[in-house]
Amino acid sequence: MAKFDVLVPCYNYGRFLTDCVRSVLDQSIADVRILIIDDASSDSSVEIARGLAESDSRVSVVAHASNKGHIATYNEGIEWADSDYFLLLSADDLLVPGAFERAAGIMDSRPEVGLTYGECLVWRRDTPRPFVEPVQDLRWTKQDVVADMCRTGSDFVATATAITRTSVQKAVGGYRPSLPHSGDLEMWLRFGAHAEVARIEAVQGIYRKHDSAMSNPYLAEMITEYRQRKAAFDSFFETCHDRRRDMPLLQRQVAHSLADQAFDSGISYLRQGRIESGFALLRWAMSLDPRMRYLPPVWRLLRMPGPEGRQRLLSLMGQSKARQRKVLQASAAVPVLGADSDRQS
Repeated sequence: MAKFDVLVPCYNYGRFLTDCVRSVLDQSIADVRILIIDDASSDSSVEIARGLAESDSRVSVVAHASNKGHIATYNEGIEWADSDYFLLLSADDLLVPGAFERAAGIMDSRPEVGLTYGECLVWRRDTPRPFVEPVQDLRWTKQDVVADMCRTGSDFVATATAITRTSVQKAVGGYRPSLPHSGDLEMWLRFGAHAEVARIEAVQGIYRKHDSAMSNPYLAEMITEYRQRKAAFDSFFETCHDRRRDMPLLQRQVAHSLADQAFDSGISYLRQGRIESGFALLRWAMSLDPRMRYLPPVWRLLRMPGPEGRQRLLSLMGQSKARQRKVLQASAAVPVLGADSDRQS
């Protein structure tokens, strides 16, 4: 029977901790160890964690005397793990019934699979806990997560569902201290370069969305999000450059995808009146994808209200006079979208 180690990092999430730990202890596979690492919380997290440990011998607690940060905490848990499979489950997230059994059903019979993940439901504050339909059969597919993440420029693996083979986790190493906000993305890329990845076609976890979520502050400015994603991809390309022959192609795909998304976000910010942030995103997009320096996505620019608005946009983006005239002439040939059309886009 497979054995699981689960790290539950906790910082001021005491109010969520019991539900999180119970979702692990109630799995159909009972051979599990849980390590709660409290990173010097100022709430009642340590007391709640110790109470859980006293009530079930499968739970143990480490309490940091001072805050070490989430990356150091994650890596401490990776060093501790020594069972067949490993999961890092944030104290505010949950597993759904059968998650371990489904993951073990794949990895026990497929030694080449080093990571499994599945669907993750979002549980928003002040809403009922999501109901998960019982899954009768196991359906899954192998996925080239490296190719798909480079093509989309995004991280689609929900950490609450990412159950790994511990030996592969040890081989790929821990989280990068230089990537505090995109370490998960870089980690899954490394897994994809070292082992097969299986996507389980079932809900495996629940992500709790609330006001104190760790990712909220930095997501307020999308340019930080895009820069962190690029840093994750850059780190992956540097450390795993010899593991695939198509790395140059993948690098170009990442640049195109991130630039395209950043350009769209910049236009959206400008339309919201967030001028400084919008122009910062547009400039960053053009620095990432050289094609945009000479031919920005014209049809998106044309959505800016009025010829004066488009003229100012082009000027601030540093376009040449000839290029500005070309774009403005093109804009005269198409109708300007009105407010009603804008709201539908």
